[in-house]
Amino acid sequence: MKPLPLCTGFTDPYALTRRSFLHQFGMGLGGIALADLLTRESHAKALDRGVLGAPHAGAKAKRVIYLFMSGGPSQMDLFDPKPLLNERHGEELPASVRMGQRLTGMSGNQSSLPLAGSPFAFQRHGQCGHPLSERLPHTATVADDLCMVHSMYTEAINHGPAVTMMQTGSQFPGRPAIGAWLSYGLGIENDNLPSYVVLTTKGKGGQPLVGRYWGNGFLPSRHQGVRFRSGKDPVLYLNNPDGIDRASRRKMLDRLNELHALQLEEEADREIEARIEQYELAFRMQRSIPDVMDFSDESASVLNSYGDDVKKPGSFAANCLVARRLAERGVRFIQLYHPGWDQHGGLRGGITNQCRETDQASAALVRDLKNRGMLEDTLVIWGGEFGRTNYCQGKLTAKDFGRDHHPKCYSLWMAGGGVRPGIAYGKTDPFGYNIEENGVHVHDFHATLMHLLGIDHERLTFRYQGRRFRLTDVHGKIIKGILRA
Repeated sequence: MKPLPLCTGFTDPYALTRRSFLHQFGMGLGGIALADLLTRESHAKALDRGVLGAPHAGAKAKRVIYLFMSGGPSQMDLFDPKPLLNERHGEELPASVRMGQRLTGMSGNQSSLPLAGSPFAFQRHGQCGHPLSERLPHTATVADDLCMVHSMYTEAINHGPAVTMMQTGSQFPGRPAIGAWLSYGLGIENDNLPSYVVLTTKGKGGQPLVGRYWGNGFLPSRHQGVRFRSGKDPVLYLNNPDGIDRASRRKMLDRLNELHALQLEEEADREIEARIEQYELAFRMQRSIPDVMDFSDESASVLNSYGDDVKKPGSFAANCLVARRLAERGVRFIQLYHPGWDQHGGLRGGITNQCRETDQASAALVRDLKNRGMLEDTLVIWGGEFGRTNYCQGKLTAKDFGRDHHPKCYSLWMAGGGVRPGIAYGKTDPFGYNIEENGVHVHDFHATLMHLLGIDHERLTFRYQGRRFRLTDVHGKIIKGILRA
């Protein structure tokens, strides 16, 4: 059989490799992609709408602000009071309650596991009657806006795996974080800012915060979280070096893009495209970031509502206000990390200090969003990676005690973004050790979060190493009991 006539400009089809064919076909797919990137002006180019193009269903939330309390806040000293523990303070944890469940190496070898009641008083607040610790007077003022979940649970019993689980849906490093999944699925709303921003409280000790908690995993690198720091350079290496002005940097990027174009002609590598996009975003952020970090346009009443610490760059209060300003500008996922909740000892003083640093600003953020009409479509989350034990780790004394890690039940709260305000979901037993009603696994929490953003958690997937992965792995059900009608 005679070969078909050749199209003008092409060589023998039997001699063509796939790469050379794509290269000749319109300079290659990589060249097409680069041409698209370079012809879009910084403020006029079409926004990336993500792989989904649009949410699967009507979204109740457009954005998320996640206040992550790293270390594991004690639920029974903050949100879930257990009077029985105070009545039986010092008594041994009943075997019928523990049921042989796994303990950490820090308390697993103790000869005694004495029950420890909370040293803090509780009162009910708002029309909903949420019981809150005396250490949360500001949170008490927004009680009716809060959806309390008392029945969270996880398999992870140590910090690294537990934080990784809460952020990525797996105890093992290497999976994309929540914000990376949302960036991949839904894209961006502001071309001059990242879709996923991370803020950490400056100068706080505790368990280390590592980049995998906000990493992109196997997703394209442009979806990883961008960490903002306090000080004059919130994003490292963003500002121009001495002697380089903005025009010079623009010329440098143009020449660099030309070199990348040559590389893309040889191989259509999406990481090259991602690198070009990140360089261009960094150039645009040189103007957008200073605006976000400058509080001079905030009223005195707003600043005062967040507390005196708002004047300290990098404090939790300042980061909460930055989070609101980022949300206003279209950043989809904003995560604040506040470490130091790991009270293995000195619990009374430790929790008092932690609440002093976080209580006022957390409440102010909810109120500020509500006053601006943003709480309706902004989901605010407050919580850690697991809870604390109802028994004392180490020796129980009249003045001091601590609590070990407890993954079997813990509390978090949510506000806005389509969740029902003023309700409590789930119930723990009178000892605060096991869940009695409506357990919520981490995968269920993630499935619900994505549902509120209009995403079917089973349909947002990424093919990697021969299988399709998703944030909820092969698990997860939507917690319908907390959803607003």
